[in-house]
Amino acid sequence: MRASVVDYRDAARAYLPRFAWGYLEGGAEDWRSMQRNRDAYAALSFLPRVLIDVSAVDTVVNVAGSSLAFPAIVGPTGLNGLYRHRAEETLARAATAAGLPFVLSTASNSLMEDVRNAAPTGDLWLQLYVQQDRRIAESMMARAQACGMHTLLLTVDTPVTGKRDHYARTGFTLPLKWTPRLLWDVISHPRWLMAVGRHGVPQLANLARSAGVSENIEAQAAAMSRQMDTRLAWSDLAWVRKHWKGRVLVKGVQRVADAELAKQHGADGVVLSNHGGRQLDGALSPLEILAQTVDSVGHKHFDVIIDGGVRRGSDIAKAVSLGASAVLLGRAPLYGLAADGESGPADVLTILRAEFDTCLRLLGCPRAAELDASYLAPLTGAGPFCGPFGSASTPPSTAL
Repeated sequence: MRASVVDYRDAARAYLPRFAWGYLEGGAEDWRSMQRNRDAYAALSFLPRVLIDVSAVDTVVNVAGSSLAFPAIVGPTGLNGLYRHRAEETLARAATAAGLPFVLSTASNSLMEDVRNAAPTGDLWLQLYVQQDRRIAESMMARAQACGMHTLLLTVDTPVTGKRDHYARTGFTLPLKWTPRLLWDVISHPRWLMAVGRHGVPQLANLARSAGVSENIEAQAAAMSRQMDTRLAWSDLAWVRKHWKGRVLVKGVQRVADAELAKQHGADGVVLSNHGGRQLDGALSPLEILAQTVDSVGHKHFDVIIDGGVRRGSDIAKAVSLGASAVLLGRAPLYGLAADGESGPADVLTILRAEFDTCLRLLGCPRAAELDASYLAPLTGAGPFCGPFGSASTPPSTAL
């Protein structure tokens, strides 16, 4: 096991071809929102208590009807087949072993039925993109409920895909266009080529099944790109409720007023998210609006989950202290997946839980459910941000 999530990140970067690493790590435009996610956590400092009995700590929390071993959820990420074969099955097994839910993306490369078979006792959730032909989403919801999924994350921040300059820099397209540059990128990463590349281009299997699209990546990519429903509105939560009998959380909320609207329209919670900095560059970090959102919508019977930038167990403690029910983990488990395959995501989750446990003990807080803002120092000065890329981060022109 490596020492930290950052070590898995470094190993993943060495293992992956440049185009695949760019897809995993890249943000929109100048990466300001992506860096802001990390800067927001770095800006917060702890106020620990001492002489508190922390001989035993309780990290368990309850979120969306699920009991979590610690306040984290393995979040939805698409095209994971770029990193390892059968990636979603691996992630689901790791989440289940860690006592956490796993959220399957609409853009997954494995069928949800196969993921369920890989993690028969797992707490599986569905992330849903809604396309113009809503029969696709209806099919997705029906299949998910048949697989025993009880929580839906309706993603609302992607009416179009944000501008990602690194696609042009690395030659990434969907489907892949085999230019000399891309061929050299693949050939120069032989470990990846033998473990992943030999299986061919990953398929958007879930979308294909529900859309009735053939096993052809060109057709699947076209279906995903052209059919996003840009007319989706708050009133459509009633349509979602008609087809989904479990809990519904609105993912991609970026202002307090929209969290309030989600609650008014019957959602069971929200995920504050700027899509990992991959959509609208210049958006606030979800952490920056977390406390105000919780104050506005309350916490009882309405979950406020947060994602973006979590790399340490102490980051999880900071989010929970500001009122988050839990965090969604996006890139962190993927670093483990790419670096070490089957064992990687499990190791990353083990590290994060151990760091969170240690953080609770050092804070003098024996129960995760007791974390609150009293454990954090108030922000002072002009703000946490020292520039568009932070004090020691790499500009996007050379980051990939």
